[in-house]
Amino acid sequence: MQGGAWNVTGLLFIIGWLIILVGLTMLVPMAADLAADNRNWAAFAWAAAIALFCGGLLVLGNRRLGIDLGLRSVFLLTSLSWVTVALVATLPLQLGFYRLSFTDALFEVVSGLTTTGATVIVGLDSAPPGLLLWRALLQGLGGVGIILMGIVLLPFLRVGGMQLFRTESSDRSEKLLPTTGATVTRIVLVYLMLLILCLVALLAVGVDLFDAAVHSLTAVATGGFSTKDASVGGLRNPAAEWVIVLFMLIGGLPMLRIIALLQGRPGLFLRDAQIRLFVALCAATTLVFTVILLLQDRAPLHALRSGAFHAVALLTGTGFATEDYMLWGAPAVGVALGIMVLGGCTGSTTGGIKMFRILILWRATLHYTQQLFLPSRVHRLRFNDRPVDPEIVFAVLAFVFLFIGSWGVVTVLLALLGLDLVTAVSAAASALANVGPGLGHIIGPAGSFKELDDPAKWLLTFAMLLGRLEFFTVLVLFHPAFWRR
Repeated sequence: MQGGAWNVTGLLFIIGWLIILVGLTMLVPMAADLAADNRNWAAFAWAAAIALFCGGLLVLGNRRLGIDLGLRSVFLLTSLSWVTVALVATLPLQLGFYRLSFTDALFEVVSGLTTTGATVIVGLDSAPPGLLLWRALLQGLGGVGIILMGIVLLPFLRVGGMQLFRTESSDRSEKLLPTTGATVTRIVLVYLMLLILCLVALLAVGVDLFDAAVHSLTAVATGGFSTKDASVGGLRNPAAEWVIVLFMLIGGLPMLRIIALLQGRPGLFLRDAQIRLFVALCAATTLVFTVILLLQDRAPLHALRSGAFHAVALLTGTGFATEDYMLWGAPAVGVALGIMVLGGCTGSTTGGIKMFRILILWRATLHYTQQLFLPSRVHRLRFNDRPVDPEIVFAVLAFVFLFIGSWGVVTVLLALLGLDLVTAVSAAASALANVGPGLGHIIGPAGSFKELDDPAKWLLTFAMLLGRLEFFTVLVLFHPAFWRR
């Protein structure tokens, strides 16, 4: 059978372990609330007990010697795992301090896991420490999950041109076998190293331990959740802003290239075309924002710092802010809307279209233009000195078309739900590209998504998952042939 047989036992076994992982993670914010003598610890205790019980039942009831998942099972597992983890992770938010509705809790959790950073919670400055830490941990887990998905799963599934990054050691059959264990281990270790480095750097510039821990988790994951309603601006620490800029930038780089750099192979890092494009766009956007602020009589150092911070935050989809860039004028708002959908590099924690797809589209356009006036010349498209198959170009075109089409559909639906055009357009872009804050007075950097009606939140929740799972991973589940035996 094409795509392999269903392996329900294997699926439930893996889902069970994911639920157990979420339950164990809940013990960390529970301990934080206990240490602060905050009664919110009970919500995490109950939620952890429920998660560990349910996850344990799934693991014990479906354990087996080996797990052999076919292609269709992997597609289903990818979406099912994100949805299941999100549902379990809502428990502390529904049982705890804010008693969020299921809609708000799911929106907040999905925003965290997808590292979008959009929030429905206000009053963060006085929120229980466990709640703030839980939101950050969700983004930390989501960040490493996104990297692993982009390096291990999506190339195997051939989604959106990601097969270009399929490693030689990966299995090329219709089975996903455990041949990537060493790669996964290296990724997790380097990710943890970056978290520790960011934490130490923030402590060194005077940020207190709790704020440093939360912001290190959300900066490296390019997530954007903060401990302050005013986001990073609430820290009132210019040096911390530069530290966060650095680690947001690192979060936007491909993890495998960072590993190569640490292994003493800088050539792979320096020659990567998408890294060069990403850094160039960050520098160009910083320059544009800095000039705009200088023309508004800002101090040069402040203009540079704020310009760099928001350029990197928007391009990586982190969603942090130090001030309301909606007040910078129409040119800045236009640039912000344009770059928020681009994203960082493949194999990073960022969302959006991604640098490699932009490069493929650009080179394919040049290639097609050249063929118009030099039809006899043979020229093969290449990326990082590797030939690009026409199948990959087609997959990239399909992804970008679907991204833009989904952006239009979500925008129209949000407008029909009563949102103004600026809010609808930017909310759709923010959700699909996993950016966080949008534009306008409601969901801009000085606002939140709390005021949106429940139907709009449900739509944006689905859009966040759709964008994070690269569209086709979700949409394939709606094809009738997918479920036929």
